[in-house]
Amino acid sequence: MGVIRSFSDFAIPVIFIVILLAAVIKKIKAYDLFVEGAKEGIETIIRIIPSLVGLLVAVGVFKASGAMDILIYILRPLTDLLGMPPQVAPLALLRPISGSASFAFVTEIIKNFGPDTFEGRVAAVMMGSTETIFYTLAVYYGAVGIKNIRYTLAAAIMADIISVIASLWACRLVFG
Repeated sequence: MGVIRSFSDFAIPVIFIVILLAAVIKKIKAYDLFVEGAKEGIETIIRIIPSLVGLLVAVGVFKASGAMDILIYILRPLTDLLGMPPQVAPLALLRPISGSASFAFVTEIIKNFGPDTFEGRVAAVMMGSTETIFYTLAVYYGAVGIKNIRYTLAAAIMADIISVIASLWACRLVFG
């Protein structure tokens, strides 16, 4: 354990020094490149902020309007068939839309049910095995200006559904 701890303490400084030495050897102006990259990062942030704001507003409206509750009620036969705890069903619906909202929801599930309950475990595994599809599409495709997402959305939704089912299956298999 001591070797791993020592390695982890020095890994980042060593990598930093190696990068600086490589820049000096190759006569690259590392600081200028760093500043240029930071400028590009800020420009990217400015380009994607409208997409992010729109997405966050849409999530808030969806939850506040009661549409999520109606959707959960409609999907209740399916969640019962899958053996999904009804308390976790909103996470399966919310996760593709918003990472921060789904994280808050997982926190609420763990606070209410505990981390070692089936609900808490399914929520944690589902959070780790699914993706914020719409956020990712909006941010990355919006940043590079792609308008036609073609099959990306369908493939991502299928992968997310499979991840939700796999989360339930894995928790049942491992935790009973």
